[in-house]
Amino acid sequence: MVLKAVIFDMDGVLVDSEGFWAKAELDVFSSYGVQITDDLATQTKYMTTKEVTEFWHGKFPWENLDVPTVEQEVVSKVIELIQSEDCTMSGIQQFITVLKNKNYKIGLATNAPLRVADAVLEKLQIRELFDSVHSSEFEELGKPHPAVYLTSAKKLGVSPEHCIAIEDSHSGLRAAKGAGMRTIVFTNDDESIDFDLADFKILNFNAGLLPVFQ
Repeated sequence: MVLKAVIFDMDGVLVDSEGFWAKAELDVFSSYGVQITDDLATQTKYMTTKEVTEFWHGKFPWENLDVPTVEQEVVSKVIELIQSEDCTMSGIQQFITVLKNKNYKIGLATNAPLRVADAVLEKLQIRELFDSVHSSEFEELGKPHPAVYLTSAKKLGVSPEHCIAIEDSHSGLRAAKGAGMRTIVFTNDDESIDFDLADFKILNFNAGLLPVFQ
């Protein structure tokens, strides 16, 4: 099948920001009396920010502030960390530039809110390379539901079977596969990562393009 579009996940692919979410959630939720444990935090790892905030509010209800307000506090904290810390995945700008020069449509499909995506694209200075940027906050369900990928393909004007998604998590790979796309798992040099759902694997963005793009 002819490949026409490449759709990137964001956290853990464009930027090494997974730890930022954990820190922001701990700082913000703890300030409202939430008692975060590793076991409970594991359950929220691949939720959207809205789902995470609702989860903790359900476990430890706070007063005076509504859930959306606290959610935006978390988002603002993550953006602050993205802007101030060195979190860019090595080689990502050049990798996307080469794909763009090969006339692939380029998309972003993330569970994170659009505010965070905007901050990441600004930090990496790659916004002009993207033909579509879409967040699960505009869908009823986030990944692993395929909605964010289906909408991304529609916005790109490319059928899902002509798209390939680059993801770092099983949840994200499930979403892309559910949308009918081929998939690449990005491991950030962790050779032990191997998902059966992935059609291809890439360790880092400095090793050149995979054969699928040649």
